[in-house]
Amino acid sequence: MIRGMHAMFYSSEAEALRTFIMEKLALPATDVGEGWLIFDAPEADLGVHPTERNDPPSGTAEISFYCDRIRETVEELKRRGVEFTQDVEDHGYGLVTYFRVPGGFKVQLYEPRYSK
Repeated sequence: MIRGMHAMFYSSEAEALRTFIMEKLALPATDVGEGWLIFDAPEADLGVHPTERNDPPSGTAEISFYCDRIRETVEELKRRGVEFTQDVEDHGYGLVTYFRVPGGFKVQLYEPRYSK
């Protein structure tokens, strides 16, 4: 039976992104050889969203992080040097913001309004 999920970022700055995740986001990692780090994600969920007018294109995948107290989490991550691209906004399903990561893209952080 399925017992977990593996997610992957593809980045033009893979080593810098690995360092960012380990140092700024403080996720523990296992080195599986030659500097390839597999990070421990404590919990996960999976959503399937429809795409309208092919925006985003069908087959697009997105990775988000979620937390319990977004404003406290944002402040802690800022102290660690994480750059946020917008203020926290209410998106209905939760409170949402985005932060930049090495490789020139952004990642969503949100406080969900749903319970598991």
